Amino acid sequence: MLNIGDTAPAFTLTATDKSTVSLQDFAGQRVVLAFYPAAFTGTCTTELCSFQDSMAALNEVGATVLGVSVDSPFSNGAFAKENGLAFTLLSDVHRTMITDYGMAFDNFVIDGYTVANRAVVVVEADGSVGYVWVCDSLGQEPNYDEIMAHCSQ
Repeated sequence: MLNIGDTAPAFTLTATDKSTVSLQDFAGQRVVLAFYPAAFTGTCTTELCSFQDSMAALNEVGATVLGVSVDSPFSNGAFAKENGLAFTLLSDVHRTMITDYGMAFDNFVIDGYTVANRAVVVVEADGSVGYVWVCDSLGQEPNYDEIMAHCSQ
């Protein structure tokens, strides 16, 4: 698990348009990484729609939101379209990022099926971890006001 002050692990993942997105693409910017277990599930839909609703305020303070799940780019694309999500969703189908960030959640619904734990990590402009929240249960949402307050600093 990451701690505040750690250097955020590098990643390169596939977006819904099949392009690759890397953490280094956002060098010098604050990035909010919203890890979610599964597209089209109740709490994940609520969470990502809440981030969408906060996009103007987050963009205003210079933060970029990236959603991260193990879902395929096709599933994430359909999920984004259905919910009007304008921020980038990334597919960690090989589970490298969720492993590197300590966000793997094992045995989700099916024995042996690993997904992203519901979590939020804010990577600061210098590449360090400035904020970490990990759910106590997958049905729990993050504290959006707390994330916004952190990003407004």
